[in-house]
Amino acid sequence: MDIYLLDWANLLLRWLHVITVIAWIGASFYFVWLDNHLVKPTADDLKAKGVDGELWAVHGGGFYNPQKYLVAPANLPKDLHWFYWESYWTWMSGFALFVVLYLFNASQMLIDTRVYAWGAPWRAVLAALGFLVVGTAVYDIACRTLGRTRDGGIGHDGRVMAVVAVFVVAATWLACQLFAGRAAFLLIGATLATMMTANVAHWIIPGQKKVIAQMRAGQKPDPIHGQRGKQRSVHNTYFGLPVLIAMLSNHYGMLHQHPHNWVVLSVLMAAGVAIRVFFVKRHKGVNSWGAVVLALALLTGLIVWMAPRPQPAAAAPAEPVALAQVQAIAAQRCLACHAGEAAQKGVRLDSPEGLAAHKVQIYQQVVVQRAMPLNNATGLTEDERALIGRWALQP
Repeated sequence: MDIYLLDWANLLLRWLHVITVIAWIGASFYFVWLDNHLVKPTADDLKAKGVDGELWAVHGGGFYNPQKYLVAPANLPKDLHWFYWESYWTWMSGFALFVVLYLFNASQMLIDTRVYAWGAPWRAVLAALGFLVVGTAVYDIACRTLGRTRDGGIGHDGRVMAVVAVFVVAATWLACQLFAGRAAFLLIGATLATMMTANVAHWIIPGQKKVIAQMRAGQKPDPIHGQRGKQRSVHNTYFGLPVLIAMLSNHYGMLHQHPHNWVVLSVLMAAGVAIRVFFVKRHKGVNSWGAVVLALALLTGLIVWMAPRPQPAAAAPAEPVALAQVQAIAAQRCLACHAGEAAQKGVRLDSPEGLAAHKVQIYQQVVVQRAMPLNNATGLTEDERALIGRWALQP
């Protein structure tokens, strides 16, 4: 029953997380697109109202006319729609999923003794949480010190993003030296996502609230709040695709089990940034095919570099492997997760029929990708992997 309820918690939290991610990333992408398509108004009444840009669009059978004010309208409407709960719920649901799947099962999901022997699971848990805190602090310090001009304005985003890029690559390397590959990939995505949500919670929304409070009090709004919010918002849109690929790639053993997995994830995230650059520049009407070429070159190079090398043929045919031998290995190494009605992903290996039905999956996960057993928690030996491989390939 505990495994059954845990599976439901996993499913529902994952579903909630995907829903909120779609809402948050979708809103972020839309507003970047909107900002890049606004045009200066020509109508005198709009100029008089302080409208800095407007857009006419058609969707769903209706016409829309969004308008953006340089700082704020002269008469602030009573009802304002805020965009922050999408971000907060994305982080909260993702963190809850991380706690349920990884922190509560640190000895199995977070720790791989072949990578680093933590001794006690709580040490790995604290170190993982430290990545979230340190990453957010490093990024925030970079914005505060390097993301401002000499006169106190906002600028020099290139310097900030260069520091972030170096930090992310270094953090990816370190995470892959300390944690199981799958956990390391997820942790880097979570670190970037924490930076993004911190931007919303500590800069974008508070700045907007200060502008509104100043307007309600009859004061002239300070434009610095809008500039800071814009800076962090732009950063978030470039973080988005690297976060998504970090979260998705941890489901593929060929990626996180690679001997140089930190390079694999770093290249994937760099390709994500290039793809986002393409869309942002294209929204502005700028030729951005160079970013597409860069992304494709990175992905192609990664695919070629990671391609499995041909294996030399065996000198002599080995003895046939009996099914009973594979059953004995499965009983010791696999049935903790793949037996009975609660078998993970419905893959039951507790019968000859189950082993035969999943022979291809077993070969792929155990021999080729070496992703199972997860983090080799049950201690599957190299000889046992080889025996399973011979069984899977024999007629």
